[in-house]
Amino acid sequence: MSNTLNLSRNSLIGSLPLEVGRLTSTYALDVSENKLAGEIPQTFGGCLGLEYLMMQGNYFQGMIPSALASLKVLCWSINRRNDRSSITSEVDWALRVSYHELYQPTSGFSSKFLIGSGSFGSIYKGRLDQHEGRQVAINVLNLQRARTSKSFMAECNTLRNIRHRNLAKILSCCSSIDLKGNEFKALIYEFMENGSLDTWLHPEVAQVQSSTTLNYIQRLNAAIDVASALCYLHDECETPVIHCDLKPGNIVLDHVMSAQISDIGLARLLPNITSNYSQQRDSSIVVKGSIGYVAPELQNMAWAVRHQCMGIYRYGILLLEMFTGRRPTDDVFQDGLTLHNHVKMALPGEVMSIIDPILIAKEREAQTEVAATYEEKDDDDYERDEILEEGDSNHVLSLSCKTCLVSILEIGLACSTDAVPKVRMTMKDVLRELHCIKVLILG
Repeated sequence: MSNTLNLSRNSLIGSLPLEVGRLTSTYALDVSENKLAGEIPQTFGGCLGLEYLMMQGNYFQGMIPSALASLKVLCWSINRRNDRSSITSEVDWALRVSYHELYQPTSGFSSKFLIGSGSFGSIYKGRLDQHEGRQVAINVLNLQRARTSKSFMAECNTLRNIRHRNLAKILSCCSSIDLKGNEFKALIYEFMENGSLDTWLHPEVAQVQSSTTLNYIQRLNAAIDVASALCYLHDECETPVIHCDLKPGNIVLDHVMSAQISDIGLARLLPNITSNYSQQRDSSIVVKGSIGYVAPELQNMAWAVRHQCMGIYRYGILLLEMFTGRRPTDDVFQDGLTLHNHVKMALPGEVMSIIDPILIAKEREAQTEVAATYEEKDDDDYERDEILEEGDSNHVLSLSCKTCLVSILEIGLACSTDAVPKVRMTMKDVLRELHCIKVLILG
């Protein structure tokens, strides 16, 4: 009969005894998250029945015996007592998660559980049975990309002090070895049941229904949420942070449709603007981003990093996308035509010609429901402010709403201008203006 032996998190010290090789009938051995050290006993090779071996979170040296090459799951990482970047010593996570705990619920990170992907890795949906069946989103980093490992360490060491209601909460991280002996790193987020903003802005044809699209106010609220988070990252963190891949796919919606920015760890911490840039290049010179959302001045990295305008540019493009329904990479944008120029040419008079048709359909549906309510009440004395006519999109929204739409898109243009980057709006100004627009819309 196969046995399991779980000695994890017991503050064990010293080294593993040679007698460990006598555990011939042991199926799974877990000595993770202790204070064990020393050479890994070669007598381990006698544990021929061993299939699961968890050793991470200790200070072992040496190699795993080749006789254990058939292990189904091996979790092993080296912690150095004096290494300030060590995950175990530097980050005190309340939720400890091993590679095995992530591997099992995703069926080995099967595409069946894939819910998204970003510049740095793939995101899977999983359930942690060892933690009351908690649903999580697992961001498995692609360590083949340059600097990914370094960005992972940077995130884990800064997240302890980065807390905001509109930043996706990271529950834990996992730094281990996968089944092939390769380095494995993952971030574990709270799972957001409403998915990413991208799926709501760009639903599949079969999903274009009222329940899967966003109305005017919901989009504005999401824009305010994101702006609030960016204000915090740019101006309120001890070391300013710029999100390196701000786009709808990296913004998630919680159960009340509040927007939260995810993947903030794929950001680069800005060096102090008084520091010598050449001394900071290793931590800031490579700024990632998705095509269409990257500021043009990144060719002049030293200037761009100092002025934080990269993140503002990305926000501007995001805002334009949210209300036009067009991605900056759409096929229509060729031969010098960009999303920015597309919007600029239409304002202010032709604003309705560029507004997302899904948004217009959503508002028309809302009007139909309101009209039905009025008919039921048969209230002749009720004055309807600017009754919306049927027909083309120009009559779907009231004049005041159209004016506010123009203002929103003008903010997007002001943030995404590439002529003089330093004149872009600050995130504080953006947030203030959006709040004013919301007050006007709601009356």
